[in-house]
Amino acid sequence: MKIRKASVSDIKQIHKLVNEFAKKEEMLPRSLNELYEGVRDFFVCEQDGIIAGICALRILWEDLAEVRSLAVKEQYRQRGIGRTLVKRCLKEARHLGLKRIFALTYSPHFFKKMGFEDIDKARLPQKIWGDCIRCPKFPECDEHAVIIHL
Repeated sequence: MKIRKASVSDIKQIHKLVNEFAKKEEMLPRSLNELYEGVRDFFVCEQDGIIAGICALRILWEDLAEVRSLAVKEQYRQRGIGRTLVKRCLKEARHLGLKRIFALTYSPHFFKKMGFEDIDKARLPQKIWGDCIRCPKFPECDEHAVIIHL
């Protein structure tokens, strides 16, 4: 398996994977337009031309970014792909000089094993006025917020 930056030619597979998870209410749906605009945020895990997993690092402020859209296809789970994708995002965050990386997740234990800690969502105001305001669950979000300080 190979972890690499996403390319424009990956977007349709990324779109399909993101929206499969969105149908299960495990992440927000994304339009093709959003994904093309954010292609530089994504890393993909590829095996034999198939995208097995995805993860994005979205910069929100001078010292704050979000790990988001983490998804691994069912048949590729339990192989460390998710952990490897998050680590790649954190490596890029360090390279960019970012200090705080957070995630909104239904799997906080996964992130806590990687050094993230719980944080009150109210301490992430930049996020609230981004994606959250468009979410059908807003303001009654049931995701857990976690953060890591680099």
